[in-house]
Amino acid sequence: MTDGLILYVPGSVMILALLIKAPTLRRGWDQPLMRAVCTLLLVGCMVMFLAAPPTISAVNRLTGVVNFSAPLVYSVLTAFSGSCIVLVLQWSGGPPAVVRRATRLTAAVFSAVTLLIIVLFVIGDAPVERLRDLDTYYANTPWLREMIVCYLLAHTVGSSTLTLLCWKWLLRVRPSLRPLRTGLALIVLGGALDLGYLVAKWAAVGARWAGRDWDGLSTYVAPPFASAAALMVGSGFIVPLVGGSAAWRDFSRYRRLHPLWKALRGFAASSVTTVPLTWWSPIGIRLIHRESVIDDGILALARWFDPAVRAAAYEAALGQGLCASRASVVADAAMLAAACRRREAAAAAEAADRAAAAAADQGLPEPYRLDSRPLTALAREFRTSPIVAALRR
Repeated sequence: MTDGLILYVPGSVMILALLIKAPTLRRGWDQPLMRAVCTLLLVGCMVMFLAAPPTISAVNRLTGVVNFSAPLVYSVLTAFSGSCIVLVLQWSGGPPAVVRRATRLTAAVFSAVTLLIIVLFVIGDAPVERLRDLDTYYANTPWLREMIVCYLLAHTVGSSTLTLLCWKWLLRVRPSLRPLRTGLALIVLGGALDLGYLVAKWAAVGARWAGRDWDGLSTYVAPPFASAAALMVGSGFIVPLVGGSAAWRDFSRYRRLHPLWKALRGFAASSVTTVPLTWWSPIGIRLIHRESVIDDGILALARWFDPAVRAAAYEAALGQGLCASRASVVADAAMLAAACRRREAAAAAEAADRAAAAAADQGLPEPYRLDSRPLTALAREFRTSPIVAALRR
């Protein structure tokens, strides 16, 4: 079992990703993109589990056919290569007719290669079971040699095409589409790692053809590359799908609001801050609660807002070359930071607090209007702006 962990771990990650996306995949099963995602994850899981030596041994024993796992693993790996290309075709979009035609062509080519692998194994002769070095052990055996070349060629074409398509796409994607850029970068990284796997495999097989023994490249060097590549490629396809979901957007806002929440929770009413939340509370509920705490904290500080501080911070931000909209956010954050300091300084003076409350009743600045998107920008400047940092000190 231990020697299979290097492949079982990424396979388990893919299963987890499949389970996480199962509700979305089920609802969107009529969409080609969703079907492509499901197929990729399922085939990827199969590759990782079937290629592990303990599984190879078990399959051979259960079927009663020596080296039965060889065409099985090679066929599934070929299907995985084709699934990657199909998913990129569906993912990148384009005229539906062109995408359908390219998808069908890809499926037909890789299906033909899969069938050829099976036929070559059947007409070949592999009497000695090899769990880890079948590629090199049978590299010079008629028909099995061709089977090995077929799977390596299919995998090389599939991996190279996938990496090239994603690299070109990555260069065109806008920086604002962060989940998509991250996913494409992971796939390109996975492609580079897979190149290491292919180089090791081709070198070991080629060495056998030349009468040399470089089997260690195939047996010990290639598997870690394959494991890391599968993990990166699988993650690369999952990140944009998860990153574009409502839950991920809520989590991102929840995380970015942390500086404001931390600074203002001490001023919010206890009835707001003590709302019971469990560790399994949905992220959407947690986001609403965090925004409520910030909202209440800002309302409590409204009487301490100083327009002069805001005006000075606004001019300072413009002087640093910031645009008017961002300078306005910096100014709001600076006024809020100054209000926190003034409120803390006056907390012990009950009379001053009553006077401030009376002044607030007479029409001091209206409370800051809340919206989740401006709040995240406010939180960012509250945490990173040097102008705000000076006032907080």
